[in-house]
Amino acid sequence: MSGGSGSTSQRAGTHLETLAVHGGEPEAGYGGAVVVPVFQSSTYLVGEAGTPDQVRYIRWNNTPNHEVLHRRLALLEGGEDALVTASGMAAISASLLAVLQPGDHLVVQQSLYGGTFEFVWRFLPVWGVRVSWFDPVRPETLQVALEARTRAVLVESISNPLLEIADLPAVVEIARAAGVILMVDNTFATPVNFRPLEHGFDLVLHSCTKYLNGHSDLVAGAAVGSSELISSIRHKLMLLGGCLDPHACFLLERGLKTLVLRVRQQNRTASVVAGYLEKRSEVRRVFHPSRDGWGSPRGKAWFGGYGGMVSFELEGGGETAAKFMAALRIPKDAPSLGGVESLVTRPVITSHSSLKPEERAELGITDGLIRLSLGIEAVEDILADLEQAFAAL
Repeated sequence: MSGGSGSTSQRAGTHLETLAVHGGEPEAGYGGAVVVPVFQSSTYLVGEAGTPDQVRYIRWNNTPNHEVLHRRLALLEGGEDALVTASGMAAISASLLAVLQPGDHLVVQQSLYGGTFEFVWRFLPVWGVRVSWFDPVRPETLQVALEARTRAVLVESISNPLLEIADLPAVVEIARAAGVILMVDNTFATPVNFRPLEHGFDLVLHSCTKYLNGHSDLVAGAAVGSSELISSIRHKLMLLGGCLDPHACFLLERGLKTLVLRVRQQNRTASVVAGYLEKRSEVRRVFHPSRDGWGSPRGKAWFGGYGGMVSFELEGGGETAAKFMAALRIPKDAPSLGGVESLVTRPVITSHSSLKPEERAELGITDGLIRLSLGIEAVEDILADLEQAFAAL
């Protein structure tokens, strides 16, 4: 039961806005329903041949709810096949374990999401995989890091939490020449802003908890790539058990329908907020790809937008940052991102709290760093709220 794009409805259209709403849905619907219903069943009748491919089971990620999602995600990212998982970390861990064996070597970019950082640097070495890092804006360091046993390279399209964009064209060129699997976490960018498979990447990963769902009411992940690669990851995920519940599949499919509208507004709001923060004397530094000198110009040329995230460091350190966040009225102090509501957090106590202080310092994650996820509220209200929060310092 392939989740690829071959069985997509012919009426889905070709534009991203239309694919987000209709891509992958069955031609005639289920029982005439306009919306794909929740198939809340763990057990299904076996097909006539009784082969494993004809057996439906939630842990095998092949219920009708899963299959619609797989087709839609494959279309949105331009892949042959896709797979949804129980979380973003389930997608990353299953994918890495599917392509890496003891004795292999993995190269990752220096700055990574805290959970990914801990998995690659603390778990994979126990599994017998050696890990090296490279500077994402100095691609020559990737060339130096590659070895004979290098099997894969992992990057983030926009890094978490400093929102850096690597010299992606150089990364692709080097990885292609070396014949390694090139993996990218595209959570912050989404296919609205960047479609990695069109530029030579092999596998796209998402924490669907964030922008793809967009409503802060589920945890999910996804992997998109070739049919061969997704099949390998699917088998590993079946053994690990990180399957997505059908009701969560339903919610994620519903969230995808407004993805393009949400992300384009969040792109605009984040750019405006970054410009505002850059003019504040209380702000030591602003991190956003739209700002001059931040991120690789060659990498940024591949993007249609930069998402709804802005990070900034306040003068005065952690105490000032905590006071500022407490004064905000619209953004909620909560450790996630990508939803319709604005959220604010300090990475040192949330997304990167598992890192040692010296590890955070090496990555540039300070006590005074604030990560702001902009929602779809009016930008004028956000700016007014920031203004009154600065006045409260």
